[in-house]
Amino acid sequence: MAKNWYPIIDKEKCIQCYQCVNFCPHGVYEIGQDGYPLVKNPDNCVEFCRGCQKVCENDAIKYYGDKE
Repeated sequence: MAKNWYPIIDKEKCIQCYQCVNFCPHGVYEIGQDGYPLVKNPDNCVEFCRGCQKVCENDAIKYYGDKE
């Protein structure tokens, strides 16, 4: 599991469809009090999986640890 690589939600692009929350089988996400997906368990993220990014239609997910 990742220690230095995990998803970051861009709230300006996120439309709160929860595709990432529903997709992730590792419990990385939950829905935050503000209604946006929240990266609750970043250590559960499987390094370089990118599954949640692939299901996000608005390109609202980037990853900490990626080189720009």
